[in-house]
Amino acid sequence: MSNEIDKKNNRHYTADEIQVLEGLDPVRKRPGMYIGSTGPKGLHHLVYEVVDNGIDEALAGICDTINVTIYEDNSVSVEDNGSGIPVETHPQTGKSTVETVLTILHAGGKFDGSAYKVSGGLHGVGVSVVNALSEWLEVRVKRNNKEYMQKFERGIAVSELEVVGESTRTGTTVTFKPDSEIFESISLSSETLENRFREMAFLNKAVRLTIEDKRVGKKKEFYYEGGIKSFVEYINKNKNPIQKDIIYFEAEKDGAVVELAMQYTDGYSENIFTFANNINTIEGGTHLSGLRTALTRVMNDYGRKYNILKDKEDNLSGDDVREGLTGILSVKLGEPQFEGQTKTKLGNSEMRGIVESATYEYLNNFLEENPKLAKTILDKAVSSQRARNAARKARELTRRKSILDNTTLPGKLSDCQSNDMDITEIYLVEGDSAGGSAKQGRSREFQAILPLKGKILNVEKARLDRILNSDEIKTLITAFGAGIGEEFDIEKLRYGKIIIMTDADVDGAHIRTLLLTFFFRYMRELIDNGHIYIAQPPLYKVTKGRAEEYIYSEENLNPALKKLGGKGYSIQRYKGLGEMNPEQLWDTTMDPENRILLKANIEDAVAADDIFTTLMGEKVQPRREFIQENSKFVKNLDI
Repeated sequence: MSNEIDKKNNRHYTADEIQVLEGLDPVRKRPGMYIGSTGPKGLHHLVYEVVDNGIDEALAGICDTINVTIYEDNSVSVEDNGSGIPVETHPQTGKSTVETVLTILHAGGKFDGSAYKVSGGLHGVGVSVVNALSEWLEVRVKRNNKEYMQKFERGIAVSELEVVGESTRTGTTVTFKPDSEIFESISLSSETLENRFREMAFLNKAVRLTIEDKRVGKKKEFYYEGGIKSFVEYINKNKNPIQKDIIYFEAEKDGAVVELAMQYTDGYSENIFTFANNINTIEGGTHLSGLRTALTRVMNDYGRKYNILKDKEDNLSGDDVREGLTGILSVKLGEPQFEGQTKTKLGNSEMRGIVESATYEYLNNFLEENPKLAKTILDKAVSSQRARNAARKARELTRRKSILDNTTLPGKLSDCQSNDMDITEIYLVEGDSAGGSAKQGRSREFQAILPLKGKILNVEKARLDRILNSDEIKTLITAFGAGIGEEFDIEKLRYGKIIIMTDADVDGAHIRTLLLTFFFRYMRELIDNGHIYIAQPPLYKVTKGRAEEYIYSEENLNPALKKLGGKGYSIQRYKGLGEMNPEQLWDTTMDPENRILLKANIEDAVAADDIFTTLMGEKVQPRREFIQENSKFVKNLDI
């Protein structure tokens, strides 16, 4: 069958199915409206937008291979073996359909649902936006036994669509160079693209995705016959599953497809990742609500039926039945509605019921057919319930103590005077020595200081009840004011910035990782909403006569020495914050005018989960391998 046929609907993807909605002029004036930002996120979105066109054809059963190549000049090509963009004259524009699609915003085959029943693309802005924001773009189309080509510069056609050869294949190749007039940097990260393409290959088991980075001579291929089952295996590769086989089903109802893969581990964190039409719905939505409701209901029904839950015992909560669960929920639907702050929350109300009924029906049968595994899963949930009750009692005890002591803040906290969240910040400082310098050097108006005594508990290996018995963690929770777990409320947060300030050595890095693990697992909203920062104290002070300069990275040391010139300079290597007096700490690390802060953010939650599991989990071998692989990036190590 020809690749030009939509195999599911037995119809051709033709010029008539390309709808034209509006012009292209506003894109270069306000690129952020169309791709989110002109930083790294927006830059990589250009590639995703073109790849999504191939994925859309894969969803229709037309395309099975997408090849991405990054060239030395930071241009990139995306080649697919789909049906090829139609080349016929478009009835509305009088131009070829190729030129129409590439020069008019929202001109594409996705809008009336006839050419594509399901399509992705986070913004759905189309390849025209890529064209508008590229210094140049070249498109090649293989179709009708011919190969066509057309060139563009900053969104404007600079050649006609012309036949350049013959071809027995079909497909589209778009090659473009992001415009340096638009973007802060046009250097694409192959690692960022690899993470996204790995995800896409998991979600579309029929698609082979390759990426070649000619800048460094690296090529990777992503293809997973197991689809989202393979995705769960990948996430759990450094964890300890309590079940051998992955629970999996795919169901279709009312024109929507629900696909779920899940596996329980002996850990305590819930890791459910949801997707709608291949878009990572990081804010959840109606499909996630349906899954959670079904999971809680089916576990309680089964537990009551077989007396695993006694008559006098409370029902299991959602947190109980999801403890240690890794799950991938992928839904495909005709017209997804995205809501939320970043438009990554599924809003279609019908999906709640569709996912809930499909999940309940399948899991109910699965538990009945696998009683031994069902008992293991229920026992883990009951154990979680007991720990949760113990944690609640610990919270209530802490709350009562605070009231009786007539104080709600920990004694070692040096609080700030302001209550304005726009300016307040709290420094989490390693040790009393650095804490003393920070207290003296700070601005009391808006900077609070909380010295930490040693290393906090590794929360990756502990349940919430044990975590709440840790004095250092109780101090953090009380100081922040937003609670933890079920009671976490970001509206009650007392500081706009939470800044981790540790020494630039192995112990400091370990403390920083422990804190970030705690925030990621139990106060994720602090990271997602941009409240967590990492201070960057200087590594060196270079002095020559009266001139002195602080150096914050290894890369900047030699240039600074060359700038000073000749001999007669001295270099001080800071091994700890305590080596700086209060004035130096203020000038280098705490003064908003001079300091360097790194904001903690999670571009890829799957990758973040993998790193925290590897570094802080039970298995030693993955941690050893991670350290060996990354040791080459370490320039200076104090042991």
